[in-house]
Amino acid sequence: MATKKTVLTKDKIVSMYMDYTLEHNEKPKSVYQFTKMNDFTESEFYSFFGNLESIEKEIYNMFFEKTLELLNKDAQYESYDMKSKLLSFYFTFFELLTANRSYVSMSLNANRNQLKNVLQLSDLRKNFKKFIGEITTDEFKIQYEKIQDFQEKALQESAWIQFVFTLKFWLEDGSPAFEKTDIFIEKSVKLSFELMNIAPINSLIDFGKFLFKEKMQTS
Repeated sequence: MATKKTVLTKDKIVSMYMDYTLEHNEKPKSVYQFTKMNDFTESEFYSFFGNLESIEKEIYNMFFEKTLELLNKDAQYESYDMKSKLLSFYFTFFELLTANRSYVSMSLNANRNQLKNVLQLSDLRKNFKKFIGEITTDEFKIQYEKIQDFQEKALQESAWIQFVFTLKFWLEDGSPAFEKTDIFIEKSVKLSFELMNIAPINSLIDFGKFLFKEKMQTS
């Protein structure tokens, strides 16, 4: 009796791609090679993705979507203030990255040209900035207006830059359970919110001391 062929899905293709990359220590050379090794056709592949690079972008987008799914399962999440929602996002997202650290580390360090590595995050960037826009409260906008004219795009872009710095710190973090990344997240998010207030100097000094200490230990 013939074995029934497993139904191909987007998630399965993503899983195959990640497995191939980790097992061969490199990305697939072509769609033809990738599909042949995994016993499905190019036509089936193209019904889900336009090229291999699209899979790479989708992986980080899936991390984002899974993060929101987990956050929204918490009945208390909607009652959180903006700062708490952002912290919850960070901790949940980086927990997912940690579960897939081998792939993430390899994919974001695959090219000497860092721009090519960052291009994988283009869809994530769009969704993250949209997320920031959705959780930005009127109260925060008022605080932001105290130091400059409120521009939502500028706020979202600065939040994305902070996110990228956090990702870079996590990639280089060698502490047990990546506890230093947790500290980095707490201090950087706290600082970004207190910069909207009149007297952020204590958080600024505290965060500066933490970064200086880390720099000294790794130099």
